[in-house]
Amino acid sequence: MESFVLYTSSSSFSPSSRLSLLRRSPPSLKSPPSIFPSSASPRPVSNLRSPPSRLLPPLALFKSKPRTFLHPIQASPSPPPPPVEESPKGAKLIPFIISISIGLIVRFLVPKPVQVSMQAWQLLAIFLSTVAGLVLNPLPVGAWAFLGLTTSILTNTLSFSTAFGAFTNEVIWLIVISFFFARGFVKTGLGDRVANYFVKWLGKSTLGLSYGLTFSEILIAPAMPSTTARAGGIYLPIIKSLSLSVGSKPGDPSARKLGAYLVQSQFQSAGNSSALFLTAAAQNMLCLKLAEEVGVIVSSPWVSWFRAASVPALVSLLLSPFILYNLYPPEIKDTPDAPAMATKRLEHMGSVTRDEWVMIGTMILAVSLWVFGEALGIASVVAAMLGLSILLLLGVLEWDDCLSEKSAWDTLAWFAVLVGMAGQLTNLGIVTWMSSCVANLLQSFSLSWPAAFGVLQASYFFIHYLFASQTGHVGALYSAFLAMHVAAGVPGVLAALSLAYNTNLFGALTHYSSGQAAVYYGAGYVDLPDVFKVGFMMALSNAVIWVVVGSFWWKFLGLY
Repeated sequence: MESFVLYTSSSSFSPSSRLSLLRRSPPSLKSPPSIFPSSASPRPVSNLRSPPSRLLPPLALFKSKPRTFLHPIQASPSPPPPPVEESPKGAKLIPFIISISIGLIVRFLVPKPVQVSMQAWQLLAIFLSTVAGLVLNPLPVGAWAFLGLTTSILTNTLSFSTAFGAFTNEVIWLIVISFFFARGFVKTGLGDRVANYFVKWLGKSTLGLSYGLTFSEILIAPAMPSTTARAGGIYLPIIKSLSLSVGSKPGDPSARKLGAYLVQSQFQSAGNSSALFLTAAAQNMLCLKLAEEVGVIVSSPWVSWFRAASVPALVSLLLSPFILYNLYPPEIKDTPDAPAMATKRLEHMGSVTRDEWVMIGTMILAVSLWVFGEALGIASVVAAMLGLSILLLLGVLEWDDCLSEKSAWDTLAWFAVLVGMAGQLTNLGIVTWMSSCVANLLQSFSLSWPAAFGVLQASYFFIHYLFASQTGHVGALYSAFLAMHVAAGVPGVLAALSLAYNTNLFGALTHYSSGQAAVYYGAGYVDLPDVFKVGFMMALSNAVIWVVVGSFWWKFLGLY
């Protein structure tokens, strides 16, 4: 890319040059044209010269009294810009000290249990410091995870090959590739087209508009495994456009006209859309991989996941917009112009492009292989690799698109560290020891496995108030909580799936609880107190629906 540079030149006058100026033009001639506009009235240049009768010889010029000469006119210097305070570089001191202190206290002050080896105890201390850093953010997540990985190698807690072993984990690469699929949906405009069709069909009322957006996300979710990408790339732009068209502005009392309700409705429904399909969110696939390491294997994972989630998730998706319509009502009830706006957008987009058709075909192929891949002997990550290869070969995605997807590579870095540490904690017996301690505690209260199931699920859910990432929560706690469930007598598959479903549902608790939470809150339509209030009340609503509906449905499926 070319750049254009302006060059300025200035001339400096030597004494001889000045002398020649004095000797030019006899006094009878007019002064040279003024460089000032006509409205200005400076002293004429000729007035600054010596009278002609007293013109001095060259040497006398330098002996006489200094005279005033015309100097180049310069713009008055502009005042210097106010100093900009640079943010401190490196780690934030207080979060850094707290995060490190947690690990040091566990390592050196807390007595090591007899059943646990020194290597396992030391790794637990490093892991807890790493998790504390994920919560407190002394550094960006990827950087802090790398420090934890370095510490585990430097202290000889893990070998280099063991510490980096998780970077070859299939599930982590499946998550990375899912970010590229999501980029393809946004780049081609396919997701935007699908959402606009549902607005066109169902958008005559505010409630219908909400259902239209919700149903379109159900359709897109299994092939677009990133809730954050769906929120920021498809739904938030549509919601903002619809809201502004009726005068509902962010950061303004008019936000409650329409925008606040649509944002909350889509935000709360997204968790159920992600819980409905195994491939609808990155953390879902990680949950089942961690369950395998604990010894809980879910056969035909895509089908088993969907079958168990289908009824409670669909019931919750049908009820959530209506519950919010009464809990957090919009001021505008009817939106007769929304279908016309969607129709106009679709007309502007034109007919389905070649890239969109390629995207549709590739996603049908990928989802089909995810569903039937086990029978065909094709792993889920291989199906994703095949889909990405097709998109690259046909030019729907460029390699620069993949390289610029920073969140994918950042996830690869820090997620692999967490998963690797969690796996080694399981191998070294820490998870087994912790789960047996919790199981003994629950048995001391004479709790049956259903009661223990409820206590553990609620604890796992509400602990998320301390986390700013769903995947981070999974990497830190999923294995330990699943082991506690199994030790308390909860059926393994039921425990594994329930924890995984909860991982999606708690993404709407706060404005920092997930990537999509930050996207929707950042739109400016919802006040912070409303985020917490609605998040908690909808969490209770989802809990009731999933417990009541899920318990009957899972009993029918034979999960317990």
